[in-house]
Amino acid sequence: MIDGISAGFYGNPFADYGSPVSAVSGVSGYVPGVSPTEKPEKPILNPGESTKVIGAHKSSPAQCETCKERKYQDGSDEMVSFKSASHISPEAAPSAVRAHEGEHVSNAYKKAAEDGGKVLQASVRLKMGICPECGRSFVSGGETNTKIEYPNENNPYMKNQKERDRGLLSGMNFSAAV
Repeated sequence: MIDGISAGFYGNPFADYGSPVSAVSGVSGYVPGVSPTEKPEKPILNPGESTKVIGAHKSSPAQCETCKERKYQDGSDEMVSFKSASHISPEAAPSAVRAHEGEHVSNAYKKAAEDGGKVLQASVRLKMGICPECGRSFVSGGETNTKIEYPNENNPYMKNQKERDRGLLSGMNFSAAV
């Protein structure tokens, strides 16, 4: 039913129109080639993905519950995106994780500028994983490493500043919670 309008069979009653399936928000339709008494093995959870099961995996990428439910969350103590777990599609994950890790790099430059320091090195690494259910590769998280130099590091106050920043900036990881 589509907004109160009933959809039904029109034309040849003996043709193979398929079986009714539930799509988005209760809209019913027909799947060609599937008999009305037969139900598809698993529902399509990830539209646009392959329905072929690869090797000895449990499901295809289109039917993978793990990929549909995968969430990403930031593990650092900085104010950046993804502080609460959020779903990102496998196709969007590389750019979203890279942008998130870029926030950590930006924060390091801001911190260094505020305290008269200089960023010597900043690097971002994306981590990859293989889904155990469907075998698809995906970005599982990211890691940012920065090295900041402060002037007059022989001064005990600057040493304390550097140690404080090391604790703040170390371990800026972005991990997928499956």
